[in-house]
Amino acid sequence: MTALPARPATKREQREASIERLLGAALTRFVSQGFSHTTVEQIAEDGGLTKGSVYFYFKGKDALLMALLDRVEQVVVDDMIDRVSAAGPGAADKVVAFVHGQARLGVDRWEHVLLLILMSLEFAGRGGPVEDRTKAIYARMYRTLEDVLELGKREGVFRGDLRTREQAAIVMAGHDGTFLEWYRRGDDFDGGELVRALRTATLGGLVDTHEDTAGTAAPETERRK
Repeated sequence: MTALPARPATKREQREASIERLLGAALTRFVSQGFSHTTVEQIAEDGGLTKGSVYFYFKGKDALLMALLDRVEQVVVDDMIDRVSAAGPGAADKVVAFVHGQARLGVDRWEHVLLLILMSLEFAGRGGPVEDRTKAIYARMYRTLEDVLELGKREGVFRGDLRTREQAAIVMAGHDGTFLEWYRRGDDFDGGELVRALRTATLGGLVDTHEDTAGTAAPETERRK
């Protein structure tokens, strides 16, 4: 017989367990049906708690989302920055570390990545704290990528005929788009091949081939295949 999980022994443990249940329920609901279409009652029911518990611990749905975005920043952005900083020595190595690390999140913490993407879309143009929060999280990711791209240009590895800001935007578009495709059509893809395609497409668009400033020539590593 499978042993039942131990019940929280102290009030503090009970409180932490209740908070985690509500956060987990809210995360799943926000990703699957959006913030606007999720009710406090649904979150409470999914978490096995009362509606009053949501207001006791979080004061409402908005506070739940903000708490989740704090966690998203930690698991998606903080870890990514550490990973990219540790990779190297070259800029291309750091881009590969970014792609592979985010792909790992697609397996382990995919709901957190999707929450950031989907909430940035749902709250775009609304103003207010949620839009400000998602923009701030993305801004940290953009800055990290832009620093790596500038490094690659100084190394003479990445093409310099495009502005860094726009290059970083395209890398992030590929990142977000790949996650959305994986979410929509996961059964159609082999995860390893999808990551390989993203890595190849990303580096292929960044590497300076010294042959075609319009970006039509394939990188040297691809031409050898």
